[in-house]
Amino acid sequence: MTSNPRLEALRDRFDPAGVDGILISAPENRRYLSGFTGSSGFLLVTGDQAVLATDFRYVEQAGQQSQDFRVQKVAGRISELGEVIARMNVGRLGFESDHMSVADHQALGESLQSAGPTLVATTGIVDELRAVKEPAELALIEKAVEIADTALGRIAPAVEPGTTEKYIAWEIEKAMRELGADAIAFDIIVGAGPNGALPHHKADDTVIQPGDAVVIDMGATYEGYRSDLTRTFAVGEPDDDFHKVYDTVLGAQTAAEEAVRPGMEGQELDAVARDFIAEAGYGEYFGHSLGHGVGLAVHERPRVTSASQDVLEEGMVFTIEPGIYLPGWGGVRIEDIVTIENGRARVLTRSSK
Repeated sequence: MTSNPRLEALRDRFDPAGVDGILISAPENRRYLSGFTGSSGFLLVTGDQAVLATDFRYVEQAGQQSQDFRVQKVAGRISELGEVIARMNVGRLGFESDHMSVADHQALGESLQSAGPTLVATTGIVDELRAVKEPAELALIEKAVEIADTALGRIAPAVEPGTTEKYIAWEIEKAMRELGADAIAFDIIVGAGPNGALPHHKADDTVIQPGDAVVIDMGATYEGYRSDLTRTFAVGEPDDDFHKVYDTVLGAQTAAEEAVRPGMEGQELDAVARDFIAEAGYGEYFGHSLGHGVGLAVHERPRVTSASQDVLEEGMVFTIEPGIYLPGWGGVRIEDIVTIENGRARVLTRSSK
């Protein structure tokens, strides 16, 4: 087996976490560490061993994709891991407490003999490793961003009176697929008129009307990595209310993007945009966080929230997406993906604002 820098970085975290090894159950973490893209499996990593336990369907695939791991065929249930773990001679075994269900934890415990390892809850160990992107990861994210940008530009002329939210969402999905996306990154949001006041509105049969503000939130998945893009369109001639709300959101986003520096906490960056919106009189209508990391998951570290103590570092990739949502009127959200490069934010998103 060849040296795997990601595995070595994980092992460096064992002592601070008080474990001798770890069980990885989160799909994104499993893929990050092993390269395995199957839908079922567990990683068991100790100081000198790395095992990928999966069922019959994926044994051959795992052998091809995960050459730094010994592939172990199991029945697919977590209760089947007891015998595998026993052979690894590990004293304190960490598990991903923010992913594993109570039922799985109980089944795992019952599968271990009384002389088996002590299970130790861990949080965020691999997630923190994933927060800083390697150059190859950044290239895949940039491709996912490009796909979404191009698709939105292609479909934007269809955002007009008489079309439905569902129609726009479907045309965007088709365009991203045609441009090379493996899948959509998440369910596409299209919120027309008052629906735009619902940050996670599910596109439905609502017909776009003249004068509507239309919020579109979309993203592509490319070789496992994701993008996240939001733009708000004015259908017809925008009125004064739209101009005021839109300019406030754009100003908040611009201020935040210009403020990004390594070493600041997520809450400090969130405050830049939040204070800008509050000073314009819309503070109570910005009810979500400023942003989140993007990579193998569409929401990951770093967290850019009003309470986040995540420290921003060179190489991190995250969104900046302030919004204002006015019940009965609609909403405006503008979202870019940025990376920290040479001490500042480099905006990856290219869609027109």
